[in-house]
Amino acid sequence: MPLYGYRCATCDKEFELLVRVSDTPACPTCGSTMLTQLVSRPAPEGRSKGLIQSARAQAAREGHFSHYGRSERPK
Repeated sequence: MPLYGYRCATCDKEFELLVRVSDTPACPTCGSTMLTQLVSRPAPEGRSKGLIQSARAQAAREGHFSHYGRSERPK
C-alpha cells in the first residue's frame, strides 16, 4: 500500500495515510472525504550508514553489543 499525503478541505489539516486503490480515504480529524492529494516531497539522501556507525560506537562505549553481528563483536 502506498503512503499518500492529503489536505482536508473541511478542517484544513494535512496528514499521511496508507491507502489501497479500492479505498476512499477519510480525514482522521473530522471524517470528511473531501481531500486533496498532495505532491510528495523527494526523500533526502540516505544517511543510515553514518547513523548506524555512530550508534554502534556509542553502544560499544556503553558496553552494549546485542545489536552487533557475531563477526562484528569484539573478542
